[in-house]
Amino acid sequence: MPSAEFLWRPTDERANRSQMYAFTARMAAKYDFAPDYPSLHRWSIARRDQFWKEMFDFAGIHATKAATAIEIGGGMLGTKWFPGLEFNFAAHLLRFNDDRVAIESEDELGRTRSITYRELSDQVARCAAALRDTGVKRGDRVGGFLPNIPEAVVAMLATASLGAVWSSCSPDFGIDGVFDRFGQIAPKVLFAADAYSYNGKTIDSMDRVRGIVAKIPSIKQVVVVPFINPVPDLSGLKRAMLLAEFLSKDVGQSTPFEAVPFDHPLYIMYSSGTTGIPKCIVHGHGGTLLQHMKELILHCDLRRDDTIFYFTTCGWMMWNWLVSSLGVGATVVLYEGSPTHPEAEHLWRMAERLGITVFGTSAKYIAACEKLGLRPGSQHNLSKLRAVLSTGSPLTIENFRWVYDNVKHDLQLSSICGGTDIISCFMLGNPMLPVYAGEIQSIGLGMDVRAFDDDGKSVIGQKGELVCCTPFPSQPTGFWNDPDGEKYRKAYFDVYPGVWRHGDFVEITERGGVIVYGRSDATLNPGGVRIGTAEIYRQVESIEEIVDSVVVGKNTADADVEVCLFVVLREGLRLDSALIDKIKARIVEGTTRRHVPKHIKQVTAIPYTISGKKVELAVQRMIHGQPVPNRDALANPAALDQYAGIV
Repeated sequence: MPSAEFLWRPTDERANRSQMYAFTARMAAKYDFAPDYPSLHRWSIARRDQFWKEMFDFAGIHATKAATAIEIGGGMLGTKWFPGLEFNFAAHLLRFNDDRVAIESEDELGRTRSITYRELSDQVARCAAALRDTGVKRGDRVGGFLPNIPEAVVAMLATASLGAVWSSCSPDFGIDGVFDRFGQIAPKVLFAADAYSYNGKTIDSMDRVRGIVAKIPSIKQVVVVPFINPVPDLSGLKRAMLLAEFLSKDVGQSTPFEAVPFDHPLYIMYSSGTTGIPKCIVHGHGGTLLQHMKELILHCDLRRDDTIFYFTTCGWMMWNWLVSSLGVGATVVLYEGSPTHPEAEHLWRMAERLGITVFGTSAKYIAACEKLGLRPGSQHNLSKLRAVLSTGSPLTIENFRWVYDNVKHDLQLSSICGGTDIISCFMLGNPMLPVYAGEIQSIGLGMDVRAFDDDGKSVIGQKGELVCCTPFPSQPTGFWNDPDGEKYRKAYFDVYPGVWRHGDFVEITERGGVIVYGRSDATLNPGGVRIGTAEIYRQVESIEEIVDSVVVGKNTADADVEVCLFVVLREGLRLDSALIDKIKARIVEGTTRRHVPKHIKQVTAIPYTISGKKVELAVQRMIHGQPVPNRDALANPAALDQYAGIV
């Protein structure tokens, strides 16, 4: 592998101030290993019982009943974490009952709100009492069909405080998309907003809410949260009341938290659902909290005086991850709407106004800012900003450079990678380590991540299948309605028995960083050579004329694969032979001739999931004349139609 371009290194003073440094020094002294990250990571894998116990204590998690052990059983399918322990996720997130701002909320309409930790605790107590009066008890499911607003956080924490299970969908899902998810888990209560806004448009939700409730008989109570209309019309909606009425009971300012086991269900998350009915992935109180505290405190160096933002919806796991920042006592920034409305630099303007210190976004947004020629660092005062996080798809080398050239020279740029399946990260940033262009800084502590070659052997400096070889607490506790675990085993352990196969195509570098080449199930194999889609995206999307692109493989009659590239061009441009030649030349120059597409076609849009990920597999199904199920999982399902018969 050619040497990657060095971009940034923390000063010794900054690195030594980090909580990662403090934890490393403490553990190295206590367990007798070298005080550096590689040694810390090796210890966290070799002695995971010691590591996760120490992380539990370092995060300040309080248990109402102590564990009888750290880990019992064996293997990734048989391990049980912290048996005997009882505690509550919401209790940890609400432990700071004071006047520091817990939530800053803003939407694209310009409306802002601030909620203190004391106010948040009071609202959660009221909501928990109302849910209890409605009959919600331990193990029941509560659904959220809500924009990214404080009421979603309140409802989730109230649900968790009772030992009930929270699940949410983004409000831009259609009726069938919500039914495919909530219909499987039978929620007792549904929180739903009357509307949401995106890109300057207000979209009414009430007809969809009526349709959802009509299809899911388990819903005994609908709580309507006003977003646009102060008094939404509830006509034709059975068992519904407005939020104000639901919360009208005076319960004081305390919440009686239900103590639950470490693996008691907390969240039900969903797979993308673009190739079949979504899988219902169950995550527990303990694994979620412990993993999130590790990532926020150590890998992001998050503290009480920080203000953290991530652009997300309530249907993406990054919302759950962001909200866990309350457990550190930081201020959490929620934003609802389009990231580029009313102007492309809106989020950077918000970062300046709120003094955001940790700014989370997607590779897609960073690429859009680069294409638009934005220079946030010179246009806004970002003096408090010290970290930029990016996920959703691989961040290109050019994206890395753009951040350091145009946002800030002195910051930690953390490309992070994991997923809904583990509600956390396999690879992410590290405040003690340097940043190299195109490379994730480190593998997460306690995560036995490796790259397997075609023979199932662990390799360094070569592309391979992302796997995790030993247990970790944020593995799903299982899938909903999968009593014998067959669906769960098939999803992650069907290729390498006893080893988690995640579905990403990666390379682990000699220095311990990770390069992500895209989804392994979308990996191209022309002539039997494995090519990651990110390798082509990096070249193509650096071309000025190209706004967006998607690349897939088309199977041929002789069992080979033809690479197909589809591009969205700047307004008014057409794909001609000169531009095709330019694209091919750029790909050859930056990769190899094997990467050059057999077919290059112009399209009007690239299909994305609602959480902002390119849907390569759906495009691949379309060009092969196969149906694409569950189009409601897409943000722009109509974009798919143009791919039928295109090559």
